[in-house]
Amino acid sequence: MRKFNILAKPVDMSTGFKDFFDTIGLTGGGLVTKGIAAVIAIIALRMLLQLSGDPKGALKKGAAAVGTLFVAVVLALYGDTLFSTVTEAKG
Repeated sequence: MRKFNILAKPVDMSTGFKDFFDTIGLTGGGLVTKGIAAVIAIIALRMLLQLSGDPKGALKKGAAAVGTLFVAVVLALYGDTLFSTVTEAKG
């Protein structure tokens, strides 16, 4: 007889989106932060693809594109921590 391996424990998703976001470890704000970082990364990649043939202009535009991509990566990695200080203010 075959024995099945259980890959993941069952999760109760009866309360909808809140349970889903809890299972993937994101809050609504974290999901928005990741979405903004993804949009910025797409803009940076588009900037890289539109470099001109002029060496000086291409160097300036390329540096700006790489900087924009760096900002997107930092926002994707640490955006939750950066914006948590704003949303969890104590009054």
